[in-house]
Amino acid sequence: PGFLRETKTKFYRKVMTKRIFVVGAGTMGAGIAQLAAQNGFETWLYDLSVDQLSKAQAGINKSLTTLLEKGKIDATSYEAILGRIQFVNHLDAAQHADLVIEAIVENLTVKHEVFKALEGLVSPTCILASNTSSLSIASISSALKQPERFLGIHFFNPATLMPLVEIIPSVLTHEAVVAQAQEIILAMGKTVALCKDTPGFIVNRVARPFYGEALRIYEEGLADFVTIDYAMTSIGGFKMGPFELMDYIGNDVNYTVTETVFEAFYYDPRFKPSFTQKRLKEAGLYGRKTGRGFYDYSMDRGNPTPDEALHQVIFKRIIAMLINEAYDAVLMQVASPSDVDLAMMKGVNYPKGLLAWSEEIGPSEILAQLNSLYERYGEDRYRPNALLKDRVNAGKPLW
Repeated sequence: PGFLRETKTKFYRKVMTKRIFVVGAGTMGAGIAQLAAQNGFETWLYDLSVDQLSKAQAGINKSLTTLLEKGKIDATSYEAILGRIQFVNHLDAAQHADLVIEAIVENLTVKHEVFKALEGLVSPTCILASNTSSLSIASISSALKQPERFLGIHFFNPATLMPLVEIIPSVLTHEAVVAQAQEIILAMGKTVALCKDTPGFIVNRVARPFYGEALRIYEEGLADFVTIDYAMTSIGGFKMGPFELMDYIGNDVNYTVTETVFEAFYYDPRFKPSFTQKRLKEAGLYGRKTGRGFYDYSMDRGNPTPDEALHQVIFKRIIAMLINEAYDAVLMQVASPSDVDLAMMKGVNYPKGLLAWSEEIGPSEILAQLNSLYERYGEDRYRPNALLKDRVNAGKPLW
């Protein structure tokens, strides 16, 4: 076994990845392809739809033209980047790829079909990856004959701008594949956070209370959308409040992620979705892209309630829930403390890492806030994390 492991490590690492094949020419796939080409990789962008490929090509051209006009690239670089991208509607083009990144619909059956087809085309040393944000890596890799060469490489939208990429090995992924994937993503100029194959990975797991607790506060009638958003931006320093951000992401997308994480965690009440957001999704009020969501974008949203004490209550409640979830991610070994903080700052632009923020506020104050909520509501969603309790009892940082 030791000899075979060493041989396989050399087998995977001997390939210097230069050729990347991206499956799916939607917003995310096109962004990944542009990013790869900008960083010197020969790139193929595949989609079955010729119309979608044309849209992707036009979008990439527009994006690069903007960079050219702003002086961020010169004319030579512009032409070189475009020359490194080929737009194809046949999977056969994947046969020369060193890395395949799939970025298609979040449907397990469809992904299985695509990867089965790809495995029969690519070389034995080609790494296969999915950009999934909601499906388990193990479940996708189960369709493969060589699941050890498969892993998750999760970019954030827009892929060309957002600095974080989560790398998620499954229980079967070979360690050499993980190492090579990290090298590739670093070569693209991105920051890597390594995480366990659990629902939501790091960011979509830890961020759930930012939305969920804000919705709960609204549903209790404590404050309206604009006041909650104001509290989180003015006191917390977040670039966008939770309702602004849900409207920006799209209530169809944001609600679906929440629902998926809730189901995947066996209906843990910490991740319980909101009827308020569900009704908006059902009504087609997705946010900015439909002109109306939590806010009506044809109207002024009004002013927040001028109550500083209320703003503090809102901020303290939401930040306590976020920090509690960050502690849980560490306790359950989803990621290291440094990667948890890194992921939240680089993946969703949080002003501070949540674990570092806990030290600044004071872990005892966070625990007291959670205990108060738990005592009042008697709901498991407010249960303080065991590792947070350990931190308070220790009287000093645990790492």
